[in-house]
Amino acid sequence: MRHKQALGAHGEALAARHLRERGMVVLDRNWRCPEGEIDLVLRDGPVVVICEVKTRRSLSHGSPLEAVTPAKAARLRRLGAAWLAAHDVRAEHVRIDLVGVLAPDGRPPTVDHVPGIG
Repeated sequence: MRHKQALGAHGEALAARHLRERGMVVLDRNWRCPEGEIDLVLRDGPVVVICEVKTRRSLSHGSPLEAVTPAKAARLRRLGAAWLAAHDVRAEHVRIDLVGVLAPDGRPPTVDHVPGIG
């Protein structure tokens, strides 16, 4: 399990760097509440972004982007509302983004950012 956790942490670090390089500001990482966890919370201008990061070593189980189902997107919306309430943040716009990281052994990782999944 440690290997999987290390891979996930590596993917989240790559995703955070990728999004910062595009002008976003990281507000929180790995925020937890009784309902679950948000990988990254960011600000993209006036928009608060709730971001799910999925990391894979290969495509043998599908693309990392395919791992977020409509049920997971709905859960992320609920978690985003919980984060906003817990931090007393008012935002005109909240967006759910997905970052897929493919990190094959011996090759450079690729990072795909999909804004506004749900």
